[in-house]
Amino acid sequence: MSFQIQKVILALGDYMGATCHACIGGTNVRNEMQKLQAEAPHIVVGTPGRVFDMLNRRYLSPKWIKMFVLDEADEMLSRGFKDQIYEIFQKLSTNIQVVLLSATMPMDVLEVTKKFMRDPIRILVKKEELTLEGIKQFYINVEREEWKLDTLCDLYETLTITQAVIFLNTRRKVDWLTEKMHARDFTVSALHGDMDQKERDVIMREFRSGSSRVLITTDLLARGIDVQQVSLVINYDLPTNRENYIHRSR
Repeated sequence: MSFQIQKVILALGDYMGATCHACIGGTNVRNEMQKLQAEAPHIVVGTPGRVFDMLNRRYLSPKWIKMFVLDEADEMLSRGFKDQIYEIFQKLSTNIQVVLLSATMPMDVLEVTKKFMRDPIRILVKKEELTLEGIKQFYINVEREEWKLDTLCDLYETLTITQAVIFLNTRRKVDWLTEKMHARDFTVSALHGDMDQKERDVIMREFRSGSSRVLITTDLLARGIDVQQVSLVINYDLPTNRENYIHRSR
């Protein structure tokens, strides 16, 4: 997702001379430090662990940071990044502008608004405005969990698709389903947060190029997937809330 946001920022800032650097875990730390020193980017997009590390090593200087944006806040805080995010906030100036973007407003997110934001302005989208116009939606009534795999395999054999994404709720289940599909001689790729960055980059590059046609993944990484050729989205596991269902389908 960091690379995707970086790509958009570079496109928007092309005629303004704005520079952007993606600061993510799983890449070489020494190279990261050298790039930050040499490039001095206007905007840094990154994962919590690596951003905090660069702040800690003083390759990112808090005094020059004017705005801090926490994207996908609900997912980030619920997936084990809470301590790192709080540590980043502790490093930043109290006068910094904080922008928080979230599909839902659980207690973790509200806690951040109270602790680190001053008189925040809330811009809320009404739930009835969250729709999926132009997308056909179907469901298959599978009575037992253990029958899902056979149903998925039947679908796989009968549908003609360009590319597809299959969503599950946990990393462990992503690995389990990938293994089961491979055992049945189906060609699929898996993507989740336990993989190192280089491996994820290769998988996404293959999927974007079309050499890999079916991607099995989780909600967190799903929000960074934007592949125009995807013609089918399968919710192997139902998402935990309405907003995640919409994120998956878009």
